[in-house]
Amino acid sequence: MKKLVFVFALVVAAGIASWFVWRPAQAAPDVAFAAIDGQKLALKDLRGKVVLVKFWATDCVTCIKQMPDTIADYNKYSAQGFQTVAVAMNYDPPNYVLNYAQTRKLPFTVALDTKGDVARAFGDVRLTPTAFLIDKQGRIIKRYLGDYDPAAFHAEIEKALRG
Repeated sequence: MKKLVFVFALVVAAGIASWFVWRPAQAAPDVAFAAIDGQKLALKDLRGKVVLVKFWATDCVTCIKQMPDTIADYNKYSAQGFQTVAVAMNYDPPNYVLNYAQTRKLPFTVALDTKGDVARAFGDVRLTPTAFLIDKQGRIIKRYLGDYDPAAFHAEIEKALRG
C-alpha cells in the first residue's frame, strides 16, 4: 500500500512539474501607458519588440540603484528591438517622477500609473521594483522582483530578441 501511495505521489509531482515546464507563456495585459511627455502608448503597439515593463518608485532604494543598469540595458539592446517602459507607482508624486526622469535623462518611456490600473492589470503589483519581460508576441516570459542577476537577464533578453 505504501508503494502505491508513493508511486501515485510521484506521478502527481511529475505531472505538476511538467505543467510548469511546458505551460504556455501568459499573455501580457492589454494596457495603455500614460507617458510623462503626454503621449499614450499601448502595449499592443509594441508587438514585434521585446519589452521590459518595470514598476518603480522614486523612493525605492533598489529601483534607484538599478536605474543605471536599466539605462545601460536599453542603450545596449534598443537598436535590436528592445523597448523599456518604466511605470511609476500610483503613490509616486508625478512631479518627483518628472524631475527624476529629466535630471537623469532617462532614454526610455517613463509612464505614470496615477490610478494604479496598469499595476492591477499586471497582477496587482505592489512591490518595487517589479519587472516583466515580454516577448515579441506579447507574452510574459519572465517576472523579476527586486534584484536580479544581470548576466541571466541579458541572456533572457538576447534569447527573446532571437525568437
